[in-house]
Amino acid sequence: MYPTPSSPGQLQPSSAGQPPGLNVVGDWTLQHYPRLKREIERARPRLDDACPVVLDGLGALDTAGAGLLVELLGARRLTDIARWAPQLPAERQALLRTVAMAVAGAAGTEEEPERSTLKDELAHIGRVVETLWEQQRTLYGFIGLTLSTLLATLPRPRRWRITPLVAHIERTGLDAVPIVALLTFMVGAVVAFLGATVLGQFGATIYTVNLVAYSFLREFGVLLCAILMAGRTASAFAAQIGAMKANEEIDAIRALGLDPIELLVLPRVLAMLLTLPILTFIAMLCGILGGLAVCVLALDISPVQYFAILEQEIPVNHYLVGLGKAPLFAFLIAVIGCLEGFKASGSAQSVGERTTSSVVQSIFMVILIDALAALFLMEMGW
Repeated sequence: MYPTPSSPGQLQPSSAGQPPGLNVVGDWTLQHYPRLKREIERARPRLDDACPVVLDGLGALDTAGAGLLVELLGARRLTDIARWAPQLPAERQALLRTVAMAVAGAAGTEEEPERSTLKDELAHIGRVVETLWEQQRTLYGFIGLTLSTLLATLPRPRRWRITPLVAHIERTGLDAVPIVALLTFMVGAVVAFLGATVLGQFGATIYTVNLVAYSFLREFGVLLCAILMAGRTASAFAAQIGAMKANEEIDAIRALGLDPIELLVLPRVLAMLLTLPILTFIAMLCGILGGLAVCVLALDISPVQYFAILEQEIPVNHYLVGLGKAPLFAFLIAVIGCLEGFKASGSAQSVGERTTSSVVQSIFMVILIDALAALFLMEMGW
């Protein structure tokens, strides 16, 4: 017989069979939750899997009561309720089974799988490699997009952006001359001083001139200049375009029917292609002048002798090798800076992260390509 609907739930021991069982009677609802919780805590230590449970006297039932019954009887036992309590109405069987399965699933997700240091490290390496691959794929795609836009724009002079081109030439080229000249002059002086210190032990101090000329014409001039531009200009490009992206200005450009690549990227890329070779020439010249200062002041090598050695013993192909790298470095630095700007989202943190990423990627690519070019050119004898 069912109890009245208002009767609170109870756990009644039954001694009718062997082993003794348990009768679940009354309303198991949220209204009686505190008292039922205390009864479950008292009865659970005496209850095992072999103890028969009778649900014939169960009255009203909601999810709170079903959760208490799952806590009392276990999720596995209530998942199979149709087998041992077939007389229970189907809707209550479904409720108890659903709550039991949910509790069992939650308990399963809380169990952390056994961790392996080797697996974690391999997974981390895999994620890093995948990120680098996706990064390079995106860069190659953006290079192709930039080149296709450039080829489509060059035959149409009316679409050339002369004003932003001149402005970027001033910012990337003219404004960078003092820092490039000062840095390369000091590095040239340091290279000459170190070379003289080592070569003086063999009585070959005069070859300090050759050391300075070879290093700056082939490597240091273009490399130092490219690294400076990567830190100074690529970061500026990424920050400018990233700020425009955050302010939805690029969306406004597209809404006006304009191409952001043509409007924002091409002037910056062309400005870098024009200015970096000029800055490289200035860097070579200032580095050689820094070596001249050390030779004149510390090694008693006159300026006339210094320039005579440069003219007679230093082939012009070293100058051409160094200057030939400049356009390639300029293109990569400008494209990477612009691409990272387009990757920025609407937050200031994202703009800062993309600015940092543009500098790191630009310097990495410049040094990598310079190293590969140096090995190739040495093998070719150029």
